[in-house]
Amino acid sequence: MSLIGHNGGPTLAPGRSWRQHCWRRARADLLPHLPLEVVRLRVKRAAEIGLDYKTYAGFRASTGHDIVALLFSTNALRMLRPGDALPEPRAVKLRATRDLAHLVAAQPPLDPARVSAALGQAGIALGACHRAPLVAQSWSGVRSGIRAILAEQRLPGDRVLLIGDTNFEQEWTGAGGLAGYLPAARYFPEAIA
Repeated sequence: MSLIGHNGGPTLAPGRSWRQHCWRRARADLLPHLPLEVVRLRVKRAAEIGLDYKTYAGFRASTGHDIVALLFSTNALRMLRPGDALPEPRAVKLRATRDLAHLVAAQPPLDPARVSAALGQAGIALGACHRAPLVAQSWSGVRSGIRAILAEQRLPGDRVLLIGDTNFEQEWTGAGGLAGYLPAARYFPEAIA
């Protein structure tokens, strides 16, 4: 406890340099040191998923698991009305991903079967396509909807990254126990232009 008039600066008691050394050493020991080969593998995995390394590492660090699937809303895919095709720049990016399941939540009025067929025509291997939770649904209804999408592929939520386009879709992350949420504009950089 400091006395009245103490400015809160470092103590002048003997052993200050030793305490600083111990503090710096303890802090350095807490920080992870990954072998270079592990970092290289993770950089490669980030590229396979279509993410930059920093974003991938952040999701991996928060869950402790690799990302094994991406869940897209049809808003994020720019498939907004019946008959809309997947824009070619987005199709190119999705076709370039490797060792990853693609899941889709089809927003009304889109029919999941038609969305699935349109993605198949674009050359996208799709794991599952279900109807998206509705805006007016309860939290438990949203959770059930997201879990139904994951259950078909037997995927744990904390290994699935949601790519969405609205605040409502971002709420699916918590409801479904997903690894995280990434705005479509970050996943598909051509959307920023």
